[in-house]
Amino acid sequence: MSSGWLCIAGLGPGDEALITPEVSAALASASDVIGYLPYVARVAPRAGLTLHPSDNRVELDRAAHALALTAQGRRVVVVSSGDPGVFAMASAVFEAVEAGPTRWRDLDIRVLPGITAMLAASARAGAPLGHDFCAINLSDNLKPWALIEKRLRLAAEADFAMAFYNPRSKARPEGFARVLAVLRAACGDARPVLFARAVATPEEHLQIVPLGQARADMADMRTMVIVGSSQTRTIARSDGAFLYTPRSAALS
Repeated sequence: MSSGWLCIAGLGPGDEALITPEVSAALASASDVIGYLPYVARVAPRAGLTLHPSDNRVELDRAAHALALTAQGRRVVVVSSGDPGVFAMASAVFEAVEAGPTRWRDLDIRVLPGITAMLAASARAGAPLGHDFCAINLSDNLKPWALIEKRLRLAAEADFAMAFYNPRSKARPEGFARVLAVLRAACGDARPVLFARAVATPEEHLQIVPLGQARADMADMRTMVIVGSSQTRTIARSDGAFLYTPRSAALS
């Protein structure tokens, strides 16, 4: 059996202080770091460490490369932003394990959690995810728009707070406008919407508006969008409102 190991690690939302000690220790012991180019760029070069940056849409190739190096006895860290199990590389690695050589199933593979953007954004604003909530990736690269719309409508019907990843990109400039239209039809205009851009970086910017005033151009790929439930409340204050959802809810 290989003496190598593979850690799938989350680098958090941006601030180095939000990288867990467990992930820092894995990076300090690694012989190889593999990931999407901007995430690998967050890892400091050092003697004995080989960095393997790659493009965004080669997740399975990246995962297979990491597994092959591990089988050769290398100490490999696959990096994602946020948490590796939330719309990130952990699923891709296990998909590659299942499809790959049988010997890969016995490799030393560990998933090291990180602070995902959803939780960082929620904490910055207050506690909008304080009651039941769901997370939806709005990119239609890996699933059809019809499925996204179905999940939006059902989440709104269930009165979840909703956290949206990948709301709007240059390749998908119109998709988020469609999302807002679906939500207004299902929820009305009053629900608070948090636009949290570049949380935990120097470019951080938070904005809270009613759903009726939300515009598609308020979001990009660096923005986490959180739509409150019917119970979500704001507390006005001079330095920006607090946003929170009470932990209790009555049957409507």
